[in-house]
Amino acid sequence: MDKFFSQRHCDRCGGDLKGGRTMSMFNQDCICLDCKAKEKQDRDYEKAVQADIDEIKKGNYNFPGIRK
Repeated sequence: MDKFFSQRHCDRCGGDLKGGRTMSMFNQDCICLDCKAKEKQDRDYEKAVQADIDEIKKGNYNFPGIRK
């Protein structure tokens, strides 16, 4: 099973992922929904979303994000 689906804690804050999980738009972190809400407030969030869309249009479904 993929680590994304089996891990129990948020890569960013260490919180429990029982309430939901998603992939960060900035990197390949598996984050909780609270961290996702905070991430959306980042000034570069729209830039990260657009970079992801552009890569998907090129056929790259494994874009690592704009930050490491």
